[in-house]
Amino acid sequence: MNLIKIENIHMPELEIYHSLRESAFRDDKSFVADSPKVANMLLKTSMEIKSILATPEYYDAFKELITHKNIPKLFVTDKKEMQKIVGHKIHHNVMMHGIRPDESSLDKLGDTIIMVDNISSSENIGSIARSAAALGINSFVVPQQAPHPYNRRALRVSMGHVSMLNIHIYEEIISTCQALKNLGYKIFAAEVQENSTPLRHVEVPQKWVLLMGNEGKGLSQEILDVCDEVVTIEMLEGVKSFNVSVAASIMMYQFKNRASSKILL
Repeated sequence: MNLIKIENIHMPELEIYHSLRESAFRDDKSFVADSPKVANMLLKTSMEIKSILATPEYYDAFKELITHKNIPKLFVTDKKEMQKIVGHKIHHNVMMHGIRPDESSLDKLGDTIIMVDNISSSENIGSIARSAAALGINSFVVPQQAPHPYNRRALRVSMGHVSMLNIHIYEEIISTCQALKNLGYKIFAAEVQENSTPLRHVEVPQKWVLLMGNEGKGLSQEILDVCDEVVTIEMLEGVKSFNVSVAASIMMYQFKNRASSKILL
């Protein structure tokens, strides 16, 4: 490995580690990942990696994993200087500048899709992405106004598993839902309503979309009207709802296994 010892923390190539913080994003598809678990997950993919900023200990521990990738810049320094570069305290010894994959068009997504409305929390986006990857639901449809799955915090919470998903970013939800219906998907809205189908009774087709709403407001009636069915998780009286990422995980598991059971039959 040709490690580059940092002589000047204001080098142009290092600027991205300071400017691209938790929710910042760039149109050139650049992203910054941090922590060994996330960085190592991404190193195992075909994703383009522009540079790594890490301590000698990280390079020593993962030399074999790093050398199989053609990474132009491998910056090495100590943790104290890394903190000066990023401008705040850090709890890890590696950061990575990568280029996120191209987005997938709606007609290139798989049979099972998790979709969100206006989710506000990067942690929830990352948690949903991680659960989707774990359950084999490999398509994630997200609005422009929500945190991007490749922002730093979402990527960290997903443990890098967002890299296993096809990502589609949409502009307007009603037209996107209609386009998905035209492609043969049945759209299930997750919402607590009097006429909601209990999760244990839902009939799951081969092609489906599970739509989750905003953490506080849920899904509007206009959105519910364009969906095919409203589904809710049965809860004890007095408990209003689950956290959206928890609810998404429970429902994805049930949907995936119901659909798989029907195929086996």
